[in-house]
Amino acid sequence: MEFITQLIIIIIATKLAGDLSIRLGQPSVLGTLLVGILIGPAALNWIEPSELIDTFSMIGVLLLMFFAGLETDLEQLKKNRNASVAVALGGIILPFAGGYGLGIMAGMTNNEAMFIGLLLSATSVSISVQTFKELGQLKSRESATVLGAALVDDIAVVILLAVVMSFIGGGDVNLGLLIGKKVLFFAGAIIAVWKIVPWLMRKLSLVKTNEPVIKAGIVLCFVFAWFAESMGVAGIIGAFIAGVAISQTAFHKEVERKLEPIAYTVFVPVFFVSIGLNVSFEGISEHLIFTLLLCFVAIISKWIGSGVGAKLSRFNTRSSLFIGAGMISRGEIALIIASIGLTSGLLAQQYFTAVVIAVVVSTVVTPPLLKWLSPRQSASK
Repeated sequence: MEFITQLIIIIIATKLAGDLSIRLGQPSVLGTLLVGILIGPAALNWIEPSELIDTFSMIGVLLLMFFAGLETDLEQLKKNRNASVAVALGGIILPFAGGYGLGIMAGMTNNEAMFIGLLLSATSVSISVQTFKELGQLKSRESATVLGAALVDDIAVVILLAVVMSFIGGGDVNLGLLIGKKVLFFAGAIIAVWKIVPWLMRKLSLVKTNEPVIKAGIVLCFVFAWFAESMGVAGIIGAFIAGVAISQTAFHKEVERKLEPIAYTVFVPVFFVSIGLNVSFEGISEHLIFTLLLCFVAIISKWIGSGVGAKLSRFNTRSSLFIGAGMISRGEIALIIASIGLTSGLLAQQYFTAVVIAVVVSTVVTPPLLKWLSPRQSASK
């Protein structure tokens, strides 16, 4: 019953916080992120991290990205592929340099500083996706560019992580196999979006059972996420591609209409709160300056780096800043990388709390920045 009680607290707290956030002129997702810190171990300690919370959170973020795929214009995504590459590369190079420089200034070894740079290169656009949705920008050219850049960023950062673990972390990583698995995943995804998923949805819709289309949608979301993870790609990318695949069928509106209320009532709120549950201020005073600098570098380097990539792709200044802001959030991707660094010895224990706080801060600042910079008429040129 303890988990049920926690679930009740999470649902009520996120709804109230989201409502308050909207009344204050901010996206509701900002309130749900902050309330996670409030009810978590860092403040009231009503909710503590647990295996069930983690499971619900994982389902929540997969469904969030699945819905983003359902609402994505595939033609817009294709049209902006060059811009997406430029945004992703800008959002990797500058954060890597900034993180590496900060690490060296803090007295880290060369390997540890490189790992900090790699960690800051990561991007998780799940929070940006929700904000785009609330701002009515999910079908815009800017949103398509950010989503495409997230795909490129995920591939590049995972490959860079493999290189780091292989050459400076003592890991035994076959780089050729790693890249080959990613090529296999995206080749399979293209075929699935083009041929397999539309055929499957038509066949499964004829099954004599309750809500066959919804069940088919959920299964495809989870299968794509599992396949992505098994190929070394983030599960949220797989879920997003599953949504894109179903968006090409006649069933996408039905899947979205019937599945969205369940996801946004239970699973997605748990995901938002789980980010705040990672925050702990224990021992922060000993590394306060490093923590503040890390937060600053995490935000500014990604914002400017990705923004410059957008500007070079002929977006106007406002849209470029908007795209850069959409890439700031590190989310669960950076937390996973931080955990890998901790267990491999590339991230010292005393810096782990600072990294977690920087990840949460970069995630929390994203919604208000996007709200402030939102192109009124998607005025990119």
